[in-house]
Amino acid sequence: MKWRCTWCGKPHAENDPPCDNCGHNAFEKAVVREGDDESSVPRTDTVDTGTTYVWTCPNCGRDHVKNNPPCSRCGNPELEKTEQTYDDVERDLVTPGWLEVARPYTPIVVVFGLIVALFATGIVPLSIIPGVGAPSPPDAPGEGTEAAGLDLEAAEGEVHERLEAERDGDASRTHDGDLAAYAEYHNRALVAIEYEGAEPDGVEPSDFGADCRDAPHIRQFPGTLSTADYDDEAALADDIAASLRDNSGGPELDSEGLDLHVVDGSIYVLYAAC
Repeated sequence: MKWRCTWCGKPHAENDPPCDNCGHNAFEKAVVREGDDESSVPRTDTVDTGTTYVWTCPNCGRDHVKNNPPCSRCGNPELEKTEQTYDDVERDLVTPGWLEVARPYTPIVVVFGLIVALFATGIVPLSIIPGVGAPSPPDAPGEGTEAAGLDLEAAEGEVHERLEAERDGDASRTHDGDLAAYAEYHNRALVAIEYEGAEPDGVEPSDFGADCRDAPHIRQFPGTLSTADYDDEAALADDIAASLRDNSGGPELDSEGLDLHVVDGSIYVLYAAC
């Protein structure tokens, strides 16, 4: 009479578990023919343990290891002996699709997409993110787009046209939007300091994307003009261009930007060139 491991089937001379092959802790008796030794006994990787039964509640379907009613789930007083199968294992292990996995994160994805769209369309400027985009102009009283019926942005464009009309080809300058943003920042900062005692941060043209090799040439007219003196943008542009004609920098400059801001009827002008 020999002993073998009930898990891996390795024969042993004595009933002295655990198995030195797989570590299982149970042996069973095995009959070895006379003349055979342990090495001649077939070894298998698995052992057929036969049919396994469980006790199933006919009311709720709960499986129990022992026939120990009532049902631990629904309290039914009867259990039925049934053969244990694993037909539902494959169903339980089915991998969910990516849509099912992503469903809980849908709100986050939607919010992220909305934020990206707001930045991409310019509704929300990148400058609100620290370190990203051009600095936002300081808060300042007054108007920077229209005042007393005058379109200030249109007047800025007309000033550039008048200055260009008097320059030859080599002295021509482009109207640089980045320099205009830099001029707007400085112009509003001047108003904020004068009217509210603010302390705006210092900025450089490069903060706005302007490519200035040297320090920019700047001209300021802080409130020396009044909206009451002008009926249209053309007249206002004539006077500003006349003031800048001899004070707009040397011929080495090739780009310029202008900003107009009105507070209580006073027109603040800031011109920058690189």
